[in-house]
Order: sequence, then C-alpha cells, then structure tokens
Amino acid sequence: MEGIDLDSARRVAGNGFYYLLGDVARLHSAVLSYARDFMIEKGFTYCIPPYMMRSESVDGVMSFEEKDAMMYKVEGEDLYLIGTSEHTMIAMFKDQILEKGKMPYAMTSYSPCFRKEKGAHGIEERGIYRIHQFEKQEMIVVCEPHESEEGFEKMYNYTVEVFRNLDIPVRELECCTGDLADLKYKSIDVEAWSPRQEKYFEVGSCSNLTEAQSRRLGIRYKDEDGNKYYAHTLNNTVVAPPRMLIALVENNLNADGSVNIPKVLRPYMGGLEKIEVKK
Repeated sequence: MEGIDLDSARRVAGNGFYYLLGDVARLHSAVLSYARDFMIEKGFTYCIPPYMMRSESVDGVMSFEEKDAMMYKVEGEDLYLIGTSEHTMIAMFKDQILEKGKMPYAMTSYSPCFRKEKGAHGIEERGIYRIHQFEKQEMIVVCEPHESEEGFEKMYNYTVEVFRNLDIPVRELECCTGDLADLKYKSIDVEAWSPRQEKYFEVGSCSNLTEAQSRRLGIRYKDEDGNKYYAHTLNNTVVAPPRMLIALVENNLNADGSVNIPKVLRPYMGGLEKIEVKK
C-alpha cells in the first residue's frame, strides 16, 4: 500500500483521519524537517511544546467561541488537546515579567494538532483538506509594541519564502475585520495555488494579537526604569501538512503521475528526486 489510505482510517477512527504511507509519509516528514531547519536559520529557537493545556491557559489564548468549536477536552481532567501549537507556546510566558533586553522572543515549534471542526466542503470533505488531526511547524513572537508591525510582516513572508522554495505559487490575503476572531488585531492568510481546482486555498495564517493575549495571561515586560508594560504576541503557520501536501503534489505533478521532489526537500528524502507511480 502506498500514499494515503482514508478507508482504513475511517474504519479505525472515523471520518476526518488518515493513514499516510510510503513516500507520501516520507514527504510529509521531509516538509516538517525542512520548515524546522528554515526557521532555525532565521534565528528562531526550536521548541517541542506540551500537546495539552489547562482551561485557564486555553481561555488566555483564544476566544471562547473558538474554544467550543475547536478544542477536544480530556474527560474527567482539566486538560484540552491543543488545536495549534502557538497556544502552548504563548502560554509558556503566562504570569511572567520579561526582560526588555532579551526581547523579542522568537520561537518555532513542532506539534500534532487536534480540532473538532469539520464542515461541509464538497469534494474536500472526503480528502485531507479539513481533518481532525494534522501536524504543524509554527512560529511565535513575543515583543515590545513598537516591534510588532515589522515582526508581523517578516513572519508571513517567511511562510511565503518556504512555499516558493517548494515550487508552490502562493498569494497573501489580508482578512477583513468581520472575519477576525475576537482577540486578533490583524491577520493575513497565505494561500497556495491548486491547479486541479484552478483557485487558491488557505495553507497558513499569520496573526498579530497586540496586547489581547498578554492581558489575559499576564505577560508583561519591564523597562530600564522598572516600568511594566504588556507585551505584544504574534503567531504564524510555517507549514501544516498534510493539507499543504495537496498543493505540493499538484504543483509538482508530471504527466505520467510521478511527483518531482523540490530540491530543498531532497536531503530529507535520502536524495530521492521523484516519487514514481507504483505499478
């Protein structure tokens, strides 16, 4: 068996899950490894965070509506499975007084992510576009207020650079105010081109939350005179497979059904240049 097995996953876990097999599974891992090393080279500290968090931390990092729609709760315990790793990454600064001289804090994290949400999206409902479980390389920044606008622009451009290095055309789409979650000040979606659908689809989101999370979580910093201020927090998706594998495969697909492996991924694939169709 090779590629993606949805039928077996459905028998084992229900809809919204998958098995990745063979070279497709290797490609999934290669994307995450490349994204990790890319962010480390940009100066971000690599971190593997907790995959569960308490309710007080959940309430500090996301809107209550998002919590109900997204989070899986562990029965009988005050713990939730994370829907995205920026939540535990930001919460690690909870109730801390940060040193101005050490800011900004720039971190990149790997984690599995778990989400209840799964809407009706036509043909994509049967694939790996909207699922309950996925993996993610994330980035977060905790900074002084005057640094957040420049940091925001740098962050989403890192994602654009990663996707272009994977030979995937992308565009940026700024979200209108009505589409923003309660805590967000500004958000930009990075969208990848799908040759099959002949349209762009979301593969990541970059958000500036200014002081919203910091006020809930008590994240402050102290200046040289001892004055304390709330920090700004930002987050952005680097890559989130397997959804983004749709764009990777479609944009690197050959007429014979084989898939070219982008040059930046080949070191993580044992030098393999192409995924061949199994006969």
